[in-house]
Amino acid sequence: MLQLAAGLKPEDHVIFLLSGGASALLADVPEGVSMEELQHAFQLLLNSGADITEMNTVRKHLSAIKGGQLARAIHPASVHSILLSDVPGNDPAVIGSGPTVADQTTFADALTVIDKYDLRDLIASGILYHLEQGEAGLIPETARPGELPHATYVVAASNRIALEAAAHKADKLGYHAQILTDQATGKARELAASLVQTALTYKGPFPACLLAGGESTVQVTGNGLGGRNQELALAAGLLIKDHPQITFLAAGTDGIDGPTNAAGAVIDAETLAMGPDPIPFLDNNDSWHYFHQTGTHILTGPTNTNVMDLAVILIHGPANV
Repeated sequence: MLQLAAGLKPEDHVIFLLSGGASALLADVPEGVSMEELQHAFQLLLNSGADITEMNTVRKHLSAIKGGQLARAIHPASVHSILLSDVPGNDPAVIGSGPTVADQTTFADALTVIDKYDLRDLIASGILYHLEQGEAGLIPETARPGELPHATYVVAASNRIALEAAAHKADKLGYHAQILTDQATGKARELAASLVQTALTYKGPFPACLLAGGESTVQVTGNGLGGRNQELALAAGLLIKDHPQITFLAAGTDGIDGPTNAAGAVIDAETLAMGPDPIPFLDNNDSWHYFHQTGTHILTGPTNTNVMDLAVILIHGPANV
């Protein structure tokens, strides 16, 4: 891409199609750093519970193409980006680490993320050296706000659009649909508690379908197999085990939840009653094996797109008193 950009002229126009996943696919590495060291650093961040904005702050400062640097290379030609958003709030600087969008974060911000999760002693010395050189001003920053007047963008698909489609389908099926948010973030277990509490205190007409979208995180402390949506569903299940009127589903729109074959899972009081004790599975971050035993995985296969995750909560009556 950088080689193509180098040959452009002022009268040229670039159409840039970008989706989530581009952060991983545009995989360049700083000098003195191996791809394996880069992968290890990002796996450490993921396991520590870093959110997508924090992840991409680091990614942009370990790349020569992200953080608006592709648009910088495209100049003096113009670039028009069409984005499929997989990030809360649809911030174009975060989607795919923003190769054609100006970046407000700095090398110092990237180091702050590393320190937040106590990773200085765990990541490769070459990565730290690169970030420290950038903080000292010895490596150019990512593209600054106001630097890219030749770059425009439009968000063509997003979690909100997916939620609106889901609400329309729920209405047709006879549910009273309500979109709660398209920016549900935070640790999966805490998000589960918040969503279940909303369901338990729901006062509207029945049957109801509450919808939420976003992207949770998981701090991995066990050695099991799972993903953020399966962990979200399992944590929610523990909270609805005495409420048979509620069914909870969590799934990724890309059809892939963590390193598993499932998009997510669905759970209700009946699932809890017939399944094994969920607590050891949750404690070991082993939600996949729990849902494999109950047979309540959501298995779609890869959808070849990604607009974050969806939670669907069906309520067939008022909460138990």
